[in-house]
Amino acid sequence: MNRLAVHDERLPLYQRLRDDLLRRIADGEWGPGDAIPTEAELNQGYGMATGTVRKAIDMLVAEGVLTRSQGKGTYVRRPDFTSSLFRFFRFKTKSGEAVQPTGRVLGRSVRKPPVEVRQALGLDESEPEAIFLSRLRLIDDQPVLAEDIWLPRARFEPLVELKLKDFGDLLYPLYESVCKQLVASARERLTVEVAGKALVERLGIEAGSPVIAVQRVAFNFAGAPIEWRCTRGSAAGFQYEVDIR
Repeated sequence: MNRLAVHDERLPLYQRLRDDLLRRIADGEWGPGDAIPTEAELNQGYGMATGTVRKAIDMLVAEGVLTRSQGKGTYVRRPDFTSSLFRFFRFKTKSGEAVQPTGRVLGRSVRKPPVEVRQALGLDESEPEAIFLSRLRLIDDQPVLAEDIWLPRARFEPLVELKLKDFGDLLYPLYESVCKQLVASARERLTVEVAGKALVERLGIEAGSPVIAVQRVAFNFAGAPIEWRCTRGSAAGFQYEVDIR
């Protein structure tokens, strides 16, 4: 029989079950697109009433962690971050067609992160170092966005030795396949900066020109922060669009 990892008996049983299922998803026992056990199987595995199991699953469905497919089962939802950044930056090819930039990791190092990053990732004194990635987003081999990315070393150790050419164009699928780290949600903050020397060299923009910085903290299914990144691009390419209903 499965034992709940959450032992706070002050919580309702369905809440404790919800937390335990979420932990198992965050640990990679079931990945995005995988079906979780049926209510009957969970009922038997945990020794709980069907109503308790159903209420825990209902909570995870309402939170967007799980999705039900009529007649097929309940699955771990796969979040789609493909176009999220491009709510803010819109790019076009020379012929005027909309396009999403490709990605290229230029450098990687293991070092002490800034205080802001340590706090955002919840790193304590036992984790003095983190993995830093310097990345560009390009269109027709021309850089349009510069990214600074920090990752907790304990979670992403396989990336320390990975060849830069093997990072590929998309990072979140790499996190999942190589490190078993799943990004479930993210929080973003926009600020305006002035282009300094480093950004001028990376993007080829004029010194002192306005820059939009999109700072993102990504979380796993259990709500633990697993990535900090800041994406910077010329304000000339900035556009924000939102539907208000």
